Amino acid sequence: MDSIKAVFWKPDPAAQMRKCNSLIRSNTRKLDRDILQLKQLDQKTRQYILQASKRGQRNPSQAKQAAQESRTFAKELIRIRKQSSRLATSKAQLESVKMQVNEAFSVRKIEGSIKASTGIMKDVNTLVRLPELTGTMRELSQELMKAGIIEEMVGDSLPDDELLEGEDEEAETEVDKVLGEILQGKLGKAKVDEVPVETEPAAEEEGLEDQEATLEQMRGRLEALKS
Repeated sequence: MDSIKAVFWKPDPAAQMRKCNSLIRSNTRKLDRDILQLKQLDQKTRQYILQASKRGQRNPSQAKQAAQESRTFAKELIRIRKQSSRLATSKAQLESVKMQVNEAFSVRKIEGSIKASTGIMKDVNTLVRLPELTGTMRELSQELMKAGIIEEMVGDSLPDDELLEGEDEEAETEVDKVLGEILQGKLGKAKVDEVPVETEPAAEEEGLEDQEATLEQMRGRLEALKS
């Protein structure tokens, strides 16, 4: 019945606008949740760095291991912050799309017609390629095409290696900057080459296993935020 109606009746502009705004709100809530989770991961990772540094201060035999852990967690913190920044930028783009879409529907109500917007198409194309928003943004793009606000479907999602480009090889200076920010010079710089080499093999092996388990949990959460 709906398909027969579609042949004889044009879509209701008000209903189209409500559908588009509903999809935009859904995406905004998704980004807000992801940004909050990344903020929590940021705080936890800072605590891991502080704990590792304090352990190295208390037990010189574990100083080298603690320094390695601090730098590893600092690299993960850099990844978390970059992803958080990317999502914050995406949220701003989504807000821009919302304003432009509502403006387009307002113009249509006044003038009786609507013009395709290259600005909206560019923003939607960027957002639909994000793994976090691919599904609902594709649905939004289809609604915008029906309304005549954009003229063509958008591209595929970004591959992970493009999203994380440069994040696997953080500069040592950036790691030092993060450690300096968190430790504030009170606990010393957690550099591997500045701490005693005397370590207990059993304790070091056990600590590395704990570190790997923690890192796997953190990376799993980061991957979950992109699904």
